[in-house]
Amino acid sequence: MMQPSPVYENVGLETFIKTIVPRNEPAVMKGLCAGWPAVQRARASDEAVAAYLRGHDLGRGVDVLEGAPDIRGEFFYGDTLKALNFTRSRAGLSPTVGRILAERGNAEPSSIYVQSTPVREHLPRFERENRIGFMPDYIEPRIWIGNAVRVQTHYDLSNNIAVVVAGKRRFTTFAPDQLPNLYVGPFEVTLAGPPVSLASLENPDFERHPRFREALASARFADLEPGDAIYIPYAWWHHVRSLEPFNILVNYWWNDTDSGIAAPYDALLHAMMAVRDLPRSQREVWRLMFDHYVFGRNGDPVAHLQDDDKGVAGRLTPERRATLMRELGQIMLARTEKPKPG
Repeated sequence: MMQPSPVYENVGLETFIKTIVPRNEPAVMKGLCAGWPAVQRARASDEAVAAYLRGHDLGRGVDVLEGAPDIRGEFFYGDTLKALNFTRSRAGLSPTVGRILAERGNAEPSSIYVQSTPVREHLPRFERENRIGFMPDYIEPRIWIGNAVRVQTHYDLSNNIAVVVAGKRRFTTFAPDQLPNLYVGPFEVTLAGPPVSLASLENPDFERHPRFREALASARFADLEPGDAIYIPYAWWHHVRSLEPFNILVNYWWNDTDSGIAAPYDALLHAMMAVRDLPRSQREVWRLMFDHYVFGRNGDPVAHLQDDDKGVAGRLTPERRATLMRELGQIMLARTEKPKPG
């Protein structure tokens, strides 16, 4: 049975940094943004907060996902894993908000979702008036607006604080170690970037996805109202369900360890190409290599060397990173241009 995520009240920077972050688990910050003007208007009515958004909109196009009434808010794959059950288009934010409001009177509404829109680019005054006090300025918020939709279980390679501005949302989270139990879909065709779980949270098929029982047993849930926020650590899987006919969420993504040059995700794809299909005995050699040089299972692998002699196996400076990237690029180019036998 799923357990609720821990709840904290009166969260400030010290509590967030010293208590919440070190636990590396999702945490609800109750009423963190209750004083936001947007939240106050959302509590008054959908129309009030919609008018507030329109008053701040610069009129630029945004990404809009739309599905027919029969998907019932579940943006997912279509008949195959190469097709999606929704369309993606560009439209104005204010007209789309109007369409979402108009769908409230339909017994079987179309599913409409304004997805991951940079607030600073589209609603700069909104950002100045509605911001988490301890969030640094360089972390830019994004806004999500829709009706009763569901975002399938996925992960982000960033830390995340998500704030419910209007409506209600349920977050269901899974730790990164649940990866084998989530039956992840293809890397090539995804719903919005990262691969997603194919297991349904609302209607699980345990014959098809038997290990999903284990994932559910470890899952945590959090029900958020306007002004509440949730912290989701790096790479935690999360399913998000909007529970009202009109919903607004603002989130902040950040990753302080991003080198800006090479991403671990790239390394995963490269390893799948270079290592996965080797004979088992060779894969074992490379597992030992990664454990030793990358994951430090045996301590510092070059502690016996002087700093000047550690090279790429030591701490990489920005200059060395740039040099290594160029070298890797040249190696990859040479391999792709190498003539094939015969």
